[in-house]
Amino acid sequence: MNERTEQHRERLAAHVFVCVNDRDSAHANCAAAGGEETFTAVTEWLRERDAYWTAVSVTRTSCLGLCSDDGTAISIQPRNTWYADVTPADVPDLLESEFGADAERVGGGT
Repeated sequence: MNERTEQHRERLAAHVFVCVNDRDSAHANCAAAGGEETFTAVTEWLRERDAYWTAVSVTRTSCLGLCSDDGTAISIQPRNTWYADVTPADVPDLLESEFGADAERVGGGT
C-alpha cells in the first residue's frame, strides 16, 4: 500500500463525481436520466478549458442518493457541493458557477 494523499492534492483542485447508476427497479436511476450523457458533457466542458485531469478529475460513480427521473446526481469534492436533476444542458452553467467561465477558479470556491 502506498498512501499518496499529498501528491494527489497537489495535482488536483477538484473531483467531479457523476452518477451513472443503473438498477432494475421501479425507482428512478441516473442511468435512465442521462447519466452517461451528463458525464460526457462534464468532461467536454473541462477539456475545452484544459482543466480535465490537469486540475479537475471526473469519475463515473454509483448512487449518490439523489435519484430522480429529471436528471443526474453530481457531487464536487472537496467543495462538498451536491446537485440533483442535472441534465447535459445544465452542465455549462453548473460548472461555470463552480469553476468560472474559463475554469479559472478550479482551485477555489465560488
